Amino acid sequence: MTSTGVLEKPLPKPRRDPLAYASARAAEALVEATVALTMLDEGMVRNAAGKMFQAWRALTASLLALSTEKLRGRVDERWLRERAIPRAAATRLKQLSRLVEEAHGLRHYSALVDKALDLHDYQYHGPDPDLELSKYRDPGEAAEDILYLADELASVARERLRPLLSRHGAWTGLHEEALAALEEKLRRVRGEKTGEGREA
Repeated sequence: MTSTGVLEKPLPKPRRDPLAYASARAAEALVEATVALTMLDEGMVRNAAGKMFQAWRALTASLLALSTEKLRGRVDERWLRERAIPRAAATRLKQLSRLVEEAHGLRHYSALVDKALDLHDYQYHGPDPDLELSKYRDPGEAAEDILYLADELASVARERLRPLLSRHGAWTGLHEEALAALEEKLRRVRGEKTGEGREA
């Protein structure tokens, strides 16, 4: 199992070393998503929702840090390097996710980030049968989106982040281990959810 110690290391500064920053945030995204599934497995759905939101926030920051050249002339470069990438504020994630879509050709990325934002609300408000404060009537609905976003995050990491970072020697054994741990945890939680993961 990948150590969560990666979450406690100081981050490189994106304006000085965007590649190292992207690499660090990629590892964070994978570890946070795995922690989210662990919490979900233990029945802590609201905590899991918050961790899955953090995972998508880190994923967005990683992809943005790899996008500065592609976005040159589209957005203010200083704002992108000094504010948008390092902060990845929840209030700006919709805009930032559209920039990721544009830079990387990731269709539906903004729709996935919208789900992550819904989980962010769920973490704070919990289930709401009236759908006034949360988009989820019960924990089961939120759990489905947590699993869905974990699967999508693993896919983006495997198909987009790994090739981009590998090209520059910035995808390490730690990333590979973290991706494998996420995929294994996802299989286990899904198996337990359907009863397939239990031994006879």
